[in-house]
Amino acid sequence: MAKILVALSGGVDSAVAALLLKQQGHDVSAAYMRTWMNEEGSAILADCPWEEDIRQAKAVAAHLDIPFEVINLIEDYRQHVVDYLIRGYRSGVTPNPDMMCNREMKFGVFARYAREHGFESVATGHYCRLREAPDGTRQILRGLDRNKDQSYFLALVRQEQLKMARFPIGELAKPRVRELAREHNLPNAARKDSQGICFLGKVDINAFLGAYIQDRPGQIVRAIDGTVLGEHAGLHHFTLGQRKGLGIPSNTDFKNYVVVGKDFEKNRLLVAFDEPDAPGLYATDFTLRELSWTGHPVSAAGQIDIMPRYRDPLMRADFEPLPDGTAHIRFHERQRALAPGQIAALYDDEALLGGGFYA
Repeated sequence: MAKILVALSGGVDSAVAALLLKQQGHDVSAAYMRTWMNEEGSAILADCPWEEDIRQAKAVAAHLDIPFEVINLIEDYRQHVVDYLIRGYRSGVTPNPDMMCNREMKFGVFARYAREHGFESVATGHYCRLREAPDGTRQILRGLDRNKDQSYFLALVRQEQLKMARFPIGELAKPRVRELAREHNLPNAARKDSQGICFLGKVDINAFLGAYIQDRPGQIVRAIDGTVLGEHAGLHHFTLGQRKGLGIPSNTDFKNYVVVGKDFEKNRLLVAFDEPDAPGLYATDFTLRELSWTGHPVSAAGQIDIMPRYRDPLMRADFEPLPDGTAHIRFHERQRALAPGQIAALYDDEALLGGGFYA
């Protein structure tokens, strides 16, 4: 049996992951990753739930009679995730902090801590599965519960990181996970699932960014003719495809405006009516940069399955790797509002191959 460190988040999924591993006879310990600070005097992070998360995680560990500790990774998280988030919005792209958290923290810093303390594996409550390939490499498969499948969020995790990974609940549906938690009287069996960016809790993203990025007001203009419709507070507040919070009214035909681009040179937000022919809103051709592979890289042109963003269905696309390390993809169907900085997850049927950032 293996010596395994479980990343207990305070939620029911990681709690049941720990339960299952203990039932299998493994030597199980648990740790809570402290990844952000509810800074004294800060109203921005007033709703950050970390204290309750720790209390719940500690209660689960005590109930399962497994060792528990809180690991302070605040500075690592600030460097690898928070700074990445701020840099992304400042430069005008749409970052994904949860995916960076998985690669840099859970299967990066946390996994190194586990290895240094004698653990063979780290386990999380992700809804995905692992499969051993004939050549000894590991593959991530989509979770059996397609409504909860979280393989997308692991698209940037690398093969060497998968060597230590375990996903105990990937074969289960969410209702069964809840049922197991109740059957075994886990203290957090009825706790609601968390939503949003892990370190922000209920905080609005614009409120958080306002503390780090200075607003730079500019014009909101209609993309097709340059008509000025209003004023924006700063381009970092908006992303491609955004419909709400633009601060401009619909027209007399009750057509809503949508963000179709950003003109950084003139500091203008470009909008159009939310229609299929809106300029810049729909496209089939994209470039992927900073490609990351969970196993063997795809080195030849061909067709591939792509999850354009989380919870989208898999879409068929032509994939062509380029000499500069990027790749050109052409979806067989037009895609709506895929913004620079977002991440495409690449699949071969249900097996996750890797991912890349839209350029």
